[in-house]
Amino acid sequence: MGGLGMSGEVPAAVDAGMSGGVPAAVGVRSAIEAPTSFAEWMFDHWDAAVVRPLQILLIFGVAWVLRRIVHRAIDHAVTRMNSERPRRVYDRPGRVATVDPVAATAGERRRQRAEAVGSVLRSTSSMVIYGVAIVMALSLLGLPLASVIASAGLVTAALAFGAQNLVKDFLAGIAMLMEDQYGVGDVIDAGPASGTVEEVGLRVTRLRDSNGVIWYIRNGEIIRVGNKTQGWAVATLDIPVAYGENLGRVNATIAATLQELAEDPDWQPKILEPPVVLGIESLTPDLVTIRVSISTPPLAHAEVARELRARLKRAFDAAGIGVSLPANGTSPSPD
Repeated sequence: MGGLGMSGEVPAAVDAGMSGGVPAAVGVRSAIEAPTSFAEWMFDHWDAAVVRPLQILLIFGVAWVLRRIVHRAIDHAVTRMNSERPRRVYDRPGRVATVDPVAATAGERRRQRAEAVGSVLRSTSSMVIYGVAIVMALSLLGLPLASVIASAGLVTAALAFGAQNLVKDFLAGIAMLMEDQYGVGDVIDAGPASGTVEEVGLRVTRLRDSNGVIWYIRNGEIIRVGNKTQGWAVATLDIPVAYGENLGRVNATIAATLQELAEDPDWQPKILEPPVVLGIESLTPDLVTIRVSISTPPLAHAEVARELRARLKRAFDAAGIGVSLPANGTSPSPD
């Protein structure tokens, strides 16, 4: 019975192994060999699958940290620019500042200038840092950097050519801000328009003229600019008198009038230096023109000139000095 039992079970086992047992054995072998194959694949591709991604993440992580550090340094510098008093070349004895440093316009001028410069520095630093990081990452991936850089150069050249006026405006705005050519509150002559600066940007400067018209001038179009509120101004008057008048008496009367104006408490803050009689400016058969010069704070020269004309008129009338006109009957225009 035992031998029959053994002989009866062996065919069943063999049959079971030949029929349903073979796929089961293959599945077990595959399950055992699968981890080995994955480990081999990881061993063969360890650098590409693990090391390079980690290196790329590290590169961009360092770039992000470096960008934050640089931006914090720039923000700190901008804060100092906003808090410090502006050092200007005309802060000297005998000269006055363009705008009161504690006034709101001066603070707004410094704030706009500092924020514009800070914005440029932040954008430039971000582009440089991330640009270097991208190049390093592409190098790790094995991409041909020469062709990538050449393609990027072509794209950049095309964009620069298409937006050359915009680039010109931005570069001119950056140079203007860095050199502090003018700012909010200054009265300037920008060529196409003249007026008070209300806003200074990297691309456009906004002016308001004496008629209240707002002008938007592209910084790249400003070839030359005259700032009427930096340093000091000069009131220059040409005083025509009759040819037959005694020049000694005329000069004495003008000098006395100038001294009276300079010693007036209401006008002393508007006269920086003692007025000067420069002498005879022109000579014709009908009249003698005497030129007078007075140094004043910015934008005060016109007011001082009007006051001096009124005082000279009263002084000439009291002294009996005649003021002559040119033969054509038109009065000479003051400078």
